[in-house]
Amino acid sequence: MGRGVPNWPTGRWGSIRVGVAAFWGQHGLLTLSLLSVIVGCLLGGLLRTLQLSDLEQQYFSFPGELLMRMLKMLILPLITSSLMSGLATMDPQVCGRMGLLTITYYLWTTFMAVTVGIVLVLSIHPGAAAQKEVFVTGKMVLSSADALLDLIRNMFPANLIEAAFQQVSLHPGLPRQPFSIPFPGLTTRAVKVAKVLTPSPEMSYCTRPGTNSEMNVLGIVIFSATLGLLLGRMGERGAPLVNVCQSLNEAVMRIVSVAVWYFPFGIVFLIAGKILEMEDPSTVGRKLGLYMITVVTGLSIHGLLLLPSLFLLITRHNPFPFIRGILQALLIALATSSSSATLPITLKCLLENNGIDRRVARFVLPVGATINMDGTALYEAVAAIFIAQVNELDLDLGQVITVSITATAASIGAAGIPQSGLVTMVIVLTSVGLPTEDITLIVAVDWALDRFRTMTNVLGDALAAGIIAHVCHEDFVPKPEEVCPLGACIPSATQGGSSPGQPLTPQPLLPSYHSPPHPTGRVQGSNAAATLGFGSYRH
Repeated sequence: MGRGVPNWPTGRWGSIRVGVAAFWGQHGLLTLSLLSVIVGCLLGGLLRTLQLSDLEQQYFSFPGELLMRMLKMLILPLITSSLMSGLATMDPQVCGRMGLLTITYYLWTTFMAVTVGIVLVLSIHPGAAAQKEVFVTGKMVLSSADALLDLIRNMFPANLIEAAFQQVSLHPGLPRQPFSIPFPGLTTRAVKVAKVLTPSPEMSYCTRPGTNSEMNVLGIVIFSATLGLLLGRMGERGAPLVNVCQSLNEAVMRIVSVAVWYFPFGIVFLIAGKILEMEDPSTVGRKLGLYMITVVTGLSIHGLLLLPSLFLLITRHNPFPFIRGILQALLIALATSSSSATLPITLKCLLENNGIDRRVARFVLPVGATINMDGTALYEAVAAIFIAQVNELDLDLGQVITVSITATAASIGAAGIPQSGLVTMVIVLTSVGLPTEDITLIVAVDWALDRFRTMTNVLGDALAAGIIAHVCHEDFVPKPEEVCPLGACIPSATQGGSSPGQPLTPQPLLPSYHSPPHPTGRVQGSNAAATLGFGSYRH
């Protein structure tokens, strides 16, 4: 046998070994991720019987914490490099058309999700089974107008460095004017404390500028997209920076390819740690079981029926083989409950398993991870009407429409981080005059529902990339970037005819090489599927 060719055994056992090796090479990581979810649930349930202390739970969850930190580390370089390099190498007209289609599709699917949630919660009426045990009043909250203004402020960050780790957020406070002392002998400080604990309903509050310690993803996306479009129109002068962005994007994806093998280990401790922190399941299920069923049913209808039907209607392709290609990303979303943290894995799955055009994936996914929150919108609509039912308040048609509109708008402003829906829930509740302090009614189950709605968000982003790739496939002429073995191409700064205002032409950055043949005949290389074009997932 020739040198360099592996001596694979022959016969029945040899065929079995080849088949197992082929299966492991194609589905090994997905299998490990699925097993890790099951093991994490079982391990968390068993350890609950040991009554671990808070410190012991913190130590136990440390490998899962490392997984979250590892994923969050990749968000900023991946979003900036993907958007800037992807948009810089596209024609401006193609960018505009694809952007318009993407935003329209995202808004439409979000409104569909809200409609499904409202219909279900009005039909099932889960608030009748819940009982409000503690009545708390007097919490200071922002108005809907202030919350929406915060969203607009974050779209235009004043400091890009600050946007990498902070968001602008107004904080409600007590009025600056001195208080009158209604009772003799009561100090001014005592009055202030009393009004914080039980403020008067007619009291007016002032807002003070502040920040939250979360990445301003929306502002970074808008800045990166704008800069990428302008770099593409600069021609030769923008080529060096585009070169840096494409090299950075390739480096980040290689880091992801190595880091994914730690994910199954981290998922076990991440899920088990969350199960250890939860309240008594029997008590929670008795109080909020019908509410959980309503939310999960709505997410299932939207994610497994409506979105695949929309995919089938537009692309004329079976959506479930496509969904099978992103199962690993869905499992990571289930474990982390963060669509932004899942972004590197989603991009990797679409490129390698489903063969989505790189330029489409680099634009659609970062935008979707920022504004496409179908699961969050459905959850907020259901939760708002559920709280109204618990308080025995009947919402009229106008209030229901208000809930649908504000839930859609609030989901756009929800950061792709764990339990961000609770923050934006205030906008929906205040829009129809519901008590914002009743959010505490659903906190006990939010950690679990957050994982399912994150899976819906990630699924919606991935299916959107497939739909946009199909609709815009005629706009993308095959370029050297698609067949570059290492997937790293840069715009040529020395080509003739390149001038400001013309799109850049990508050229190979690294020398090509040929991978050795695999014994099963399977194509090798991280970009093998991507070179096959959209539709390769069917195989």
